Amino acid sequence: MSLTPFVLLLMLLHGWVGWRLAPSLALWSPLAASVLWIVLAASLVLMPLAFTGRRRQARGALATSATWAGLIGMGLFSTLFVLTLVRDTVLVAALLVAVAAGLAGAGWISLEPWMGASAVAVPVLALLATAWGFWNARRTATVVRVDVPIAGLPEALHGFSVAQISDIHVGPTIGQRYVQRIVDRVNALGADMVAITGDLVDGQVDDLRGHVAPLARLVSTHGSFFVTGNHEYYSGAHAWIAELRGLGVQVLLNEHRVLHHEGAAETLPDGVALHRDTEMVVVAGVADFSAHHFDASHRSDPHAAIHGAPAGVRLRLLLAHQPRSALAASGAGFDLQLSGHTHGGQFWPWMYFVRYQQPFTAGLRRLGDLWVYTNRGTGYWGPPKRFGVASEITHLRLVPA
Repeated sequence: MSLTPFVLLLMLLHGWVGWRLAPSLALWSPLAASVLWIVLAASLVLMPLAFTGRRRQARGALATSATWAGLIGMGLFSTLFVLTLVRDTVLVAALLVAVAAGLAGAGWISLEPWMGASAVAVPVLALLATAWGFWNARRTATVVRVDVPIAGLPEALHGFSVAQISDIHVGPTIGQRYVQRIVDRVNALGADMVAITGDLVDGQVDDLRGHVAPLARLVSTHGSFFVTGNHEYYSGAHAWIAELRGLGVQVLLNEHRVLHHEGAAETLPDGVALHRDTEMVVVAGVADFSAHHFDASHRSDPHAAIHGAPAGVRLRLLLAHQPRSALAASGAGFDLQLSGHTHGGQFWPWMYFVRYQQPFTAGLRRLGDLWVYTNRGTGYWGPPKRFGVASEITHLRLVPA
């Protein structure tokens, strides 16, 4: 796909930001206005280079540096553009209020001081948000602990726990050390199973094989389970499915596994350890909601995923990358769905727009008898920036309702 329309759009947006901020900045400091134009020019050049570097998995220190700079610039410009838009909206609203009150025409109020101060505030705030967002994105995700109440939960399943990671996006700026830190934190949880709910990678197997290798060291009672996200299909899903299976991760493509889980041991007065009854848990997984656009045989189907499960199963758990699989999952009789995809919006203000594309943005929600948990993402996509939305490793624990 040609980058020309994208570059033209970037030129218009960067030019608009400079046009709206630079004149007011020049009244405060001509040097500041010049610096703004230099930053905007660098951003305009580096952002397309970041995309071509990602697409080609370019090698070498120069290409890596350009990719990093372009993605950081993308995050900076996003906030710069939004704050410029907010600034203009506030100034126009203030002017309209002044006109309506008859103050502007009488010379009782002037917006010029506000224009200068706000022109300085916009790039300063954008830089601060980008720096904070960078630190927040690059640190190891924190553990978010969530209790999920399940009606009629058998005693043997009280406390059954799932460590969920999602949307790591191993690729140009996320590598082996970042993944290893996640693995170490997950292993410290002592979970009964690990769920990886898609968008693990942004690139081809040959380029990223070594960076995802730490996943082979994930430890839990019943093992690790993976479902594809949309980015797996951009990156060669079939090759990644084979690679993950080679690492000992169970890939679920509209299918399920039955886990026989034995409850915690109870010590009798004579010192004998007595285990509670074994209970079955069905762990099912569907291909990404959009997978059929890439491979018709991968059409996401929660009904097919649960088909043939034992009738006596007391807990039905579905792994589905996108929260919008929930409607079909509810109809298929699942008790709990674990999803990702949204990143919780990743950084301000985009968290407010995710709801228009997905039914759930983040956290634990209810759809009929189905609980849906949407992970905010364990890594990040594109700009190394998380501002207002923290990354997470979710530790879900089943408790009786």
